[in-house]
Amino acid sequence: MSELKGYKGKIRDFLTQNQVKVGDLIKITSELTFSGILMPRYESGDESHIVLKLKSGYNIGIEFEKIEKIEKIGQVEIGIKNSQTIEKNEKLPKILLLSTGGTIASKVDYRTGAVTPALSASELYEAVPEIAKIANVDAEVLFSEYSENLQPEHWLEIAKKVDSVADSDYTGIIIAHGTDTMHYSSAFLSFALSGFKKPITLVGSQRSSDRPSSDAALNLIAATKFLVNTESTGIFVVMHQNESDDTIACHFGTRVRKNHTSKRSAFQTVGAEPAFVVYENKILKNAEKEFFNGNEYNPKINLDTRVALVKYHPGFDSKIIESLIKLQYRAIIFEGTGLGHVGKTMYDSIKKAQENGIFLGMTSQCIDGRVSMTVYESGRDLLDMGIMPLENLIPEVALVKAMWVLGNSDSKKEAKNMMLENYSSEFWVNMSEVDIKNIGLYENLEQSITLIEWPELIKNKPQNRLDLFFEYKEDYNKRSLIIKTNGRLKIHEF
Repeated sequence: MSELKGYKGKIRDFLTQNQVKVGDLIKITSELTFSGILMPRYESGDESHIVLKLKSGYNIGIEFEKIEKIEKIGQVEIGIKNSQTIEKNEKLPKILLLSTGGTIASKVDYRTGAVTPALSASELYEAVPEIAKIANVDAEVLFSEYSENLQPEHWLEIAKKVDSVADSDYTGIIIAHGTDTMHYSSAFLSFALSGFKKPITLVGSQRSSDRPSSDAALNLIAATKFLVNTESTGIFVVMHQNESDDTIACHFGTRVRKNHTSKRSAFQTVGAEPAFVVYENKILKNAEKEFFNGNEYNPKINLDTRVALVKYHPGFDSKIIESLIKLQYRAIIFEGTGLGHVGKTMYDSIKKAQENGIFLGMTSQCIDGRVSMTVYESGRDLLDMGIMPLENLIPEVALVKAMWVLGNSDSKKEAKNMMLENYSSEFWVNMSEVDIKNIGLYENLEQSITLIEWPELIKNKPQNRLDLFFEYKEDYNKRSLIIKTNGRLKIHEF
């Protein structure tokens, strides 16, 4: 590979004449004087700047036309210095670390600009020596891809690898993963490995390890602490809770999304606090329930990618739906407005999709809350067309779940039932006492009638109450009502 990767034209000629190459320690005299490492350029970069990595760890671009002098003052030693064999402490638990790529699992070769895996045991311990005091780590590179390049077939490979160590002596598993699609991977693993008996953490980094503000080491350390100290099982995304370095969040893998492009605290649990928080050496638990709703480990590592996630917007061309029908898609997940709506211009195409046996599910574009398609006429119309409301499933999770369901079901009826079953906390049920007080639920209960929608969200319900249960028929055109009495109301007849 070229010693002047990414540099073109007159800049390349200038660097060649001065016998300077990528990775050299150089001094540049311009309007100011700078010293640092000559960095590679992206192939698509402009031809006007030289990139220098300063001692602080930050990169700067220096305009070529303003450079008065350049000189080589040294060379960066590539590789790990004084690498030593790490003697494992047999008293410590064992952790398996699987690398899939991404910022957290990479190092930069300053000679070429190439990003390569840096996850041998020696490299890992060298980069993050704190881990050696917490656990013995075995590291394996599954593949090295930016997360935007990870496809469902990669999910399958990860799941099969994890399944292969289900009966091993590993205490837990870390999956190093790029952040952009980490919540998709965590969702699939949550369904495919339902009931897995060891905790699994997906760990990423918003900032590369060669930057002073990198979060890579802190996230890895926190994930390791969590695995060896938790008594819970499940699939968790472990990232910074906020911009400080003392608190790392462990999010349920089906209730998390990336909400910011660059913040270290980009990942947030939707609708609640993260399930766990790692604070110094403490594991703080917020989750009231365990992640998996079943106790048996029942892996189902299959999927069908013929699922589309359609985000409705004003002006949406319904011909897109008809194209999906022609392409023989088996499911469409709508990301509707508000409580779960799409415009009337979509109706004819939706009916055609229903007639062609395509599963139709509805989620909401709103970050929080759940769909409720019986409130407005338009929602009821969509129910009549066969669209299934998917409660408060995050749209991305609904997409992944539909892929998994279609790969593991034998009929449309079975697929519908599986989509509504809560396997891995994908349907969120949580409401704090503060939330209840804020809406005034406990005010004047004896002097008035209060109707509560979604009462399952409330942990401590009023003693004297009526519970109304609606059961929908398969076609959603009919429903029955069951009334149960509680407290003093048991003496009344209804």
